[in-house]
Amino acid sequence: MKLGLSSYSLSRAIGAGEMNIADVINWIAEQGGQHVEIVPIGFELTGNPELVEHIRKTAEAAGIEVSNYAIGAQFLQPTREDFKREVERVKEQVDIAAALGVKLMRHDVASLPPAEATDERFERDLPALVEACAIISEYAEQYGITTSVENHGYYIQAHKRVQRLVAEVNRPNFRTTLDIGNFMCADENSVEAVRANIGIASMVHIKDFYLRGKDRNPGEGWFRTAAGNYLRGAIAGHGDIDLYEVLRIVKSSGYDGYLSLEFEGMEDCRTGSRIGLANVARIWNEV
Repeated sequence: MKLGLSSYSLSRAIGAGEMNIADVINWIAEQGGQHVEIVPIGFELTGNPELVEHIRKTAEAAGIEVSNYAIGAQFLQPTREDFKREVERVKEQVDIAAALGVKLMRHDVASLPPAEATDERFERDLPALVEACAIISEYAEQYGITTSVENHGYYIQAHKRVQRLVAEVNRPNFRTTLDIGNFMCADENSVEAVRANIGIASMVHIKDFYLRGKDRNPGEGWFRTAAGNYLRGAIAGHGDIDLYEVLRIVKSSGYDGYLSLEFEGMEDCRTGSRIGLANVARIWNEV
């Protein structure tokens, strides 16, 4: 297992001009992290090969790996031509992943508001989503890259929908980036959902949330789940996810890949990320 940080965790510092992506990489290494996951928020890699190379060389000099490249995508498009353009755009992002030297890449598939993310809509849209994911994973195969769908965006968030998409694509280099916290956005229990999906995971995101019931509005800083409950980002190990049991399941499954911390709490992002990394490392050793 290799523990590291998603650059998304420090995106507030990047956005505020307090850090750049090279600073993030060096900061992770200083905290004992073993890898950086690149999420291009606050910086742009498209059409910027110099920055791609700078990231790769900075990580090499810092002694950590570049583990994964994570981008957004939306394959629910109004026309067939729009669909094809989005597929081609994501294929270009695969080229960037290859230039970064990663063997893992997460791309989004689709997102919808909870009221529209019905089972009927999912069945209707599934063939197009499968087609897009299959084309991209086939393209990524030339680089030895495994592509993946993450459980987020409300639409493809519940564990059974993720399973269904991976099964329908049916390619060895298409799996799931398993985010232990995001199942809560679909009102699923993280322990049970992780147990169900760890066998198809190419990457594991560690995230923690505070949870309150729909009739207990906590006010500012919270967002709603699909069923109307309330969530707020937490430092890993401080929230309501049973992190000990989740990490026990991941460890006992034989998963030996990257664990990537995603911090999105209200605390200072460096403080939250530092404490979270220490907590995950300690708990992993204890379970």
